[in-house]
Amino acid sequence: MEKTTQLSVMGGGLVGCLLSLYLAKQGYRVDVYERRPDLRRTDIAGGRSINLALSDRGWRALETIGIAEDIKKVAIPMYRRVMHDKNGNLSFQPYGQEGQAIYSVSRGGLNQALLDLAESQSNISLHFQQQVMEVEVASNKVTMLDNLSGEEYQINPDVVFAADGAYSMVRLSLQKTDRFNYEQSYLDYGYKELTIPPAADGGWQLEKNALHIWPRGQYMMIALPNIDGSFTCTLFFPYEGEPSFKSLQTPAQLQRFFQEVFPDATALMPDLVEEFYENPTGSLVTIKCLPWQHKGRILLLGDAAHAIVPFYGQGMNAGFEDCTVLRGLLEQHKDDWETIFQTFQEMRKPNTDSIADLAVYNFIEMRDKVADPRFLLQKKIEAKITAQYPDSWLPLYSMVTFSPDLPYAEALANGKRQEEIMRRLMEYIQTEEDYNKPEVQQVLQEQLG
Repeated sequence: MEKTTQLSVMGGGLVGCLLSLYLAKQGYRVDVYERRPDLRRTDIAGGRSINLALSDRGWRALETIGIAEDIKKVAIPMYRRVMHDKNGNLSFQPYGQEGQAIYSVSRGGLNQALLDLAESQSNISLHFQQQVMEVEVASNKVTMLDNLSGEEYQINPDVVFAADGAYSMVRLSLQKTDRFNYEQSYLDYGYKELTIPPAADGGWQLEKNALHIWPRGQYMMIALPNIDGSFTCTLFFPYEGEPSFKSLQTPAQLQRFFQEVFPDATALMPDLVEEFYENPTGSLVTIKCLPWQHKGRILLLGDAAHAIVPFYGQGMNAGFEDCTVLRGLLEQHKDDWETIFQTFQEMRKPNTDSIADLAVYNFIEMRDKVADPRFLLQKKIEAKITAQYPDSWLPLYSMVTFSPDLPYAEALANGKRQEEIMRRLMEYIQTEEDYNKPEVQQVLQEQLG
């Protein structure tokens, strides 16, 4: 039976679409407002990554709406990291146990699939090129701008869900209320999208089922595979200093730098100069705020509540997990929005703060440590511990990526405890064989046995 409560979802991106589907399944009428044109009919460029890393938390959400199998057909499993040094030599690091993978998916393709599904529901209405200008928090009156006609108008839904991204206009209205905590921090790095095209035969020019990393200490480049045989490369690079976006002013400087620092990739990038100077430079922001809700009538979720940098591949997965948690609370508390929103905030806030901190930490790891022989040795030792104590030890990355029932905050706490154990163990270890030393086994027995 359709419910009479009027719900508006601000934002028709990944989280907004998934949320609208969950709400519709509960019998609500939902209006989705998106400020951009319908991306199924327009090519939208904006410097946002065209690849996403989909892992278990995200798959769980897609399974509940029945499109996981369709998405899997156009997703590429990545079983390991492949690190490229300055001479083109490769080293490898598996992501998890045998057969475990994260998946490279197209942001646009996934968003289109969710929009198609939303459009097929009779109780979801999609409104494109409709922009939130302001929310009158006391009355829930929302001023909208129709970008087609240029005219403003007002709507007055019973409940507003803000899935309108890191620069949320709904959140901006909440920020003007009393005792709203807000912090944002930018890395001194931007990112630039570049491309390795398919080989002449349409195949992949690098190992297909892997995430490629060129770690260079103070900066790095990564590459994710696409189903058309290409790779989307992302250069994470300082804004200023030497080297930086600011220092690479001419094509000659750019080519000289890339040939010196990323020679094996540069040989595969015929459009490097055009893409570098034409593609936008994206910024990397972490946003934390509280409260996420107002009197059971407004709720922030996804990037609007907790934008994070992309270095754990968990931004979308965390947003999808928001929807999964919210869905459970909807089933439990029916129309008691105040209880639902308050409980949601209490459950999710510590976890999203944790994944935000982990994402910044992982940037340092990917940029600096994956090229360090001691770090790679430590990872091999961790794999041995996992094999010996499978019930007591799971690497932090696996806890975050492959354990959807484990909250991010618990993963972070477990990871800190394990890092302390590894610090003690590595004092005794110079080679893999040292794992069998009695003093190493004794520490493990004391801590995990």
